[in-house]
Amino acid sequence: MNKKQPYMNAGAAILFVIFGLLFFVLLVRYFSIQISGEVVGEPLAAKAQQKYSREGTLQAARGNILDRNGEVVAEDTAAYKLVAILDKSMTTDKKKPRHVKDPEKTARELAKYIKMDESEIYSILTKKGRFQVEFGKAGRDITHETKKKIESLKLPGIVFTRDAKRFYPNGIFASHVVGYADRIEQENSTYKTEGKMGIEKAFNEELTGKNGKINYESDLWGYILPDGKEKVTPARNGDDIYLTIDKKIQTFLEDAMDKAAAQYKPKKIIAIVADPKTGDILAMGQRPSFHPSSKQGIKDSWHNEAIETSFEPGSTMKIFTLAAAVQEGVFNPDEVYQSGSYRVTERSQAIHDHNGYGWGPITYLEGVQRSSNVAFAKIANEKLGFEKFREYLSKFGFDKPTGIELPDETSGKIRYTYPIEKITTAYGQGTAITPIQQIQAATAIANDGKMVRPHVVKKIVNHDTGETVKETGVEVVSQPISAETAKTVRDYLETVVTAPKGTGGRYQIEGYSVAGKTGTANIPGPGGYLKGVNNYLYSFLGMAPADDPKLIVYVAVQQPELEGADTNIGAIPVSAIFNPIMKNSLHYLNIQPSVVQKTSINKLDKLTGLNVTEAVKTLTDKGIEAVVLGNGTEVTGQVPKAGTNLLEGEKVILKTNGELTAPDMTGWSLRDVMKVSNIAQLKLNAKGKGYVVQQNIKPKALLNKGDFLIVDMKTPEEQWDAEATAQEQVGNTEGEKNEDEVVQD
Repeated sequence: MNKKQPYMNAGAAILFVIFGLLFFVLLVRYFSIQISGEVVGEPLAAKAQQKYSREGTLQAARGNILDRNGEVVAEDTAAYKLVAILDKSMTTDKKKPRHVKDPEKTARELAKYIKMDESEIYSILTKKGRFQVEFGKAGRDITHETKKKIESLKLPGIVFTRDAKRFYPNGIFASHVVGYADRIEQENSTYKTEGKMGIEKAFNEELTGKNGKINYESDLWGYILPDGKEKVTPARNGDDIYLTIDKKIQTFLEDAMDKAAAQYKPKKIIAIVADPKTGDILAMGQRPSFHPSSKQGIKDSWHNEAIETSFEPGSTMKIFTLAAAVQEGVFNPDEVYQSGSYRVTERSQAIHDHNGYGWGPITYLEGVQRSSNVAFAKIANEKLGFEKFREYLSKFGFDKPTGIELPDETSGKIRYTYPIEKITTAYGQGTAITPIQQIQAATAIANDGKMVRPHVVKKIVNHDTGETVKETGVEVVSQPISAETAKTVRDYLETVVTAPKGTGGRYQIEGYSVAGKTGTANIPGPGGYLKGVNNYLYSFLGMAPADDPKLIVYVAVQQPELEGADTNIGAIPVSAIFNPIMKNSLHYLNIQPSVVQKTSINKLDKLTGLNVTEAVKTLTDKGIEAVVLGNGTEVTGQVPKAGTNLLEGEKVILKTNGELTAPDMTGWSLRDVMKVSNIAQLKLNAKGKGYVVQQNIKPKALLNKGDFLIVDMKTPEEQWDAEATAQEQVGNTEGEKNEDEVVQD
């Protein structure tokens, strides 16, 4: 034992030295770290901060879109994302598993609530090496109700994270104006909302806002430390966009389009309602449309037809040709011209009126009422001159976009090179413009010559403070015509609706005066324009009340399914949309019906015994139409008799002491025809209803007591049908063309 003792002492000494050196190294290292605060050049404080500090995102809400009265049109709403935990290490208590324990059962149950096949869900739940999985689009935008139902199943490993989705509470409602927004996945697996159409796209930056963040200290498990410091950068929510759209008027428009679409099954419908004083678009829609939440129908209607599509407008263009002529003082409503056909040059192909052969010599005012192509071709060429007419096309804004606050607006395409193109432009063929350009131009007619820019955005408001960031004011683009011209044009356009020969008879609204113009536009196809009554774009651009318009309404219906051969029946589906929109909107805006002005006298004066000239002047001065029978100089009889109350527009028949001759009763009502038969003691035989189109006793022929007076009467619709039949009998191939068609070289 004594021999081993020296070796043991030496070993102990060596160990002591080794441990002493280690202790010394540790001591030096300890003080070194304490003094420098770094390890291998890395600051320990920063490492600790990195390990125990947490940063969370405070999501900014996307701004709301509201109508002019503050009714919500689009908003963010709470939604949830479905997540499945697959990592077994999350389960610390086997009795309370926190991962997907039974993928088969979980897939079967989830398939009942999300739009995904059970097999596909099972495939996702059985992926190897994944901590958690999501379910794509099917697992996003889960409603609170669906979330509750899934949670009640108590499926292990199935959890939800809070999310937001864009909600459109009105469904199909100005869909192409409002647009839609999609949730776009980012590289860091987060999502952001991005506008893809309409206001959502045009004002995406204003609507988006800016996310905030929160920094805090936590323990190892991520919980906030009791004494930890927090730093919060608040989120800035997106601005709210207030539209000029009025929810009530938009609903009138949507309902009217739905009914017409169901009944007439057109390829397209476009409708716009505007305030001509401000340019505010109160309603805008189209068919087909789409649901902004589900995107159902969007493949059939990707474009906003009122903004992004230009087409030949048809005879609604005549409004602006007429306005230019009135402004230049070259339109004489009583001047007579020969209707039917017209050649702008000797070598040009003839253009024709819509019935193929015209109506013989008629006044220019009747040409406006009948929508005569020849009248407007002559106005552009012979009255205005092509250079002056082209200036007015620019003044009315047809060669540039309006600048409305919607994306992808297109401009008109004015074809104005050859003489034939210049006259066809005058009546709405060849040249293409957009519906919104027509609305802007029409504000000049309705707003005493001032043309105002159309708007769909009323104001932008800070969502958090309620402060108005930007407000849209009335913007006068130009004044192409005077106030006097505007009123005169409205008076002429009112006769398009009220005159028996006018093409706008279907657009009369009880209690309100309507000024407007019909349109029947060609649709280009392979090898030329499409043929047949069902292959036109029918439209009407009208304003009311005519004396001081509060609303402009434009309606276009493309290729409706109609029964009949006459293009005039195209007014049926258009009026089925225009009339209820205009009438309901005027009522809603509390625009009082026009007071019907009766003749200034309550009772008719006694005129018998007076000189014929004196009697006629007495009636004319009071706005009463006098019809004189015979060539005598003294009035011997009158109908109605003295003391009778007169109706507005009623004729007074004056019998003279000379031989009685027949007046031209074309266009007369049966009531007025009966006056002639009574005062001349004729035997009346009236066939049909409406207005006189033919009489057996020719005008200026002698009337003898007891003669038979036979009159044929037709309604305006029957007259249109008769004209179409006569057109076919003539065999004029041009007669098949509509009111806006022309044969070109």
